[in-house]
Amino acid sequence: MTHKERVHAALERKPVDRVPIFMWFHPETTSHLAKLLEVPPAFVGEAMGNDVRQAWVNNNYAMEGIVHENEGEGHSDYWGIRWKKIGHFNQIAEFPLENAKRDQILSYRFPSDHREDLLGQMTPLVDDAEKWFLGCDVSPCVFEMYFRLRGMSNALTDMATDKELASEMFKRCADFSIELAQEACKRFELDWLWTGDDIAGQDALMMSPAMWREQIKPQLQKVFDVGKEAGVWIAHHCCGSLRPIIPDLIEMGLHVLNPIQCNCPGMDPLDLKKEYGESLAFMGGVDTVELLPHGTVNEIRTSTTRLLEGMTAHGGGYVLAASHTIPPETPDENIFALFAVAGVTQQEIFDRAAQIRRRLASSNVRL
Repeated sequence: MTHKERVHAALERKPVDRVPIFMWFHPETTSHLAKLLEVPPAFVGEAMGNDVRQAWVNNNYAMEGIVHENEGEGHSDYWGIRWKKIGHFNQIAEFPLENAKRDQILSYRFPSDHREDLLGQMTPLVDDAEKWFLGCDVSPCVFEMYFRLRGMSNALTDMATDKELASEMFKRCADFSIELAQEACKRFELDWLWTGDDIAGQDALMMSPAMWREQIKPQLQKVFDVGKEAGVWIAHHCCGSLRPIIPDLIEMGLHVLNPIQCNCPGMDPLDLKKEYGESLAFMGGVDTVELLPHGTVNEIRTSTTRLLEGMTAHGGGYVLAASHTIPPETPDENIFALFAVAGVTQQEIFDRAAQIRRRLASSNVRL
């Protein structure tokens, strides 16, 4: 099967030759695997067996698509957010609306003049579109975008004390995602529209379900509707413990939920599969906190086998992925064991890396 055929079949609950894979790697993990496989970092996912090609076209590009080498290095993005590398990841150092007055918040303008630059992140992915399952990430969509502008505590306070302001800004955040989504669906042969809105912590939602339903859900629905109108799958990313609103997401038309942080209350992937598997497909669930970095090869094989058997029961509906990026402290043998259980052997990975090197060499691309 081609990558595209494999993912579509899994989401349609049809037989597949192996479970589809969309694994994310920490930048340091990517760099390490690139050296191990002797391919450029941009080709690590392909070499490892990923079936999905996807790019960030909204603010997640500023967070994840720009990689700094040294601690403390940073950049300012099109939204006016200042990012700084702290530890392994870019984190927000300055929120542009953190100390803004109400009228200043309402006068804020989203970077529509940079739309072409943002959508241009998709351009390198469209080659062989008939082979790959193509996704476009228009997240963060609503609340998460606002708290990146305003700061988490201010965003939550606005929801409680100035609902009119919060609702208006949520609408504007969603409108920018919609603008990008509509253009992406028009220009590219997408297979799914990737949305996202982190509204949950490790133990519970950051706000009450009722508050989410009143202020955020209607705006997120409009983003989903772009994908529905385009006839593509709708995927949604939300970290943490979001179980109380999963029925809402299904009712809104969601097809694929990610990342299924199995260590959070109510987010055991096998339980979610049993309860919602007829209506919803899942992507994720492989523990990156304890299992991958600290487990033995046998523990990874046993756990991953159990996960795959449970998540593909009764006709599939699952894409193999970790609950976060695979961390740099993960031993190589653990990574290869995870992929081997999914039907991608270490030898196959190295053979594919060799094919990539030959392809790039014939195109005079410097490795």
